[in-house]
Amino acid sequence: MKLGFTKMHGLGNDFVVLDLISQNFTLRPEHLRKLADRRLGVGCDQLLVVEAPHDPDMDFCYRIFNADGNEVEQCGNGARCLAVYVRDKKLTYKDIIRVETMAGPLELRIRGHHLVDVNMGEPILTPRDIPFRDEPVAPQYSLAVGDREYQIGAVSMGNPHAVLQVDDVQNAAVGSLGPLIESHPDFPRRANVGFMQVLSTSQIKLRVFERGVGETRACGSGACAAVVAGRVQELLAEQVQVTLPGGDLQVHWAGEGESVIMTGPAVMVFEGSIRL
Repeated sequence: MKLGFTKMHGLGNDFVVLDLISQNFTLRPEHLRKLADRRLGVGCDQLLVVEAPHDPDMDFCYRIFNADGNEVEQCGNGARCLAVYVRDKKLTYKDIIRVETMAGPLELRIRGHHLVDVNMGEPILTPRDIPFRDEPVAPQYSLAVGDREYQIGAVSMGNPHAVLQVDDVQNAAVGSLGPLIESHPDFPRRANVGFMQVLSTSQIKLRVFERGVGETRACGSGACAAVVAGRVQELLAEQVQVTLPGGDLQVHWAGEGESVIMTGPAVMVFEGSIRL
């Protein structure tokens, strides 16, 4: 049968969005991989699925699948696209939208001009809950990769992140070091790997190697994790502009016990249908 889809992006982090409220379709891993394939399918970093919520207090269920077909907990750029999608498709008329995810509830606030605030919730810093190796909370941790030791921040934004500070993000070893840290045994569910260059207390540059995807042009949860790691290490202020290859996000975190708020755009690219 044919499945309708919408192609969207948030700062170049691109998605195929599927409405499984209006369409009755059972997705299998091979369907997801075909849709994500940039040569044989539609092509995307991740697939976003909109379903009816299980919790009556929620508006939608929001599911995220990587290009390899594996379901993951969180995607901040995708959440912004989902908010714009359900409004444009008239699945809701609300400005504030609450969605279920594997990582817990998210609140999305549409500000107009396709700008969306995402309340990403409180970051998780306890290593065993990230999950990372089980040890006391610290600003940084030593991670052995090959014959070298790297200092990383470890944060969960509903999904696990390792954050490395680098002198020059443009020349960072994202392609070679990223996959080694992503699959490091100290991260039992693998990790997204952020390479952060601090320009000032209110601005950073960031590149992210996402688990199951590779480097993407933007990563919303990665931007939040980098700001949290920088705040914990006393490098950053509460409000930070995060410059990624695809553009800028604004991230605000007041500190322990507070939610992280991310603001950025979401754009529709095209719509279509594909036979699966």
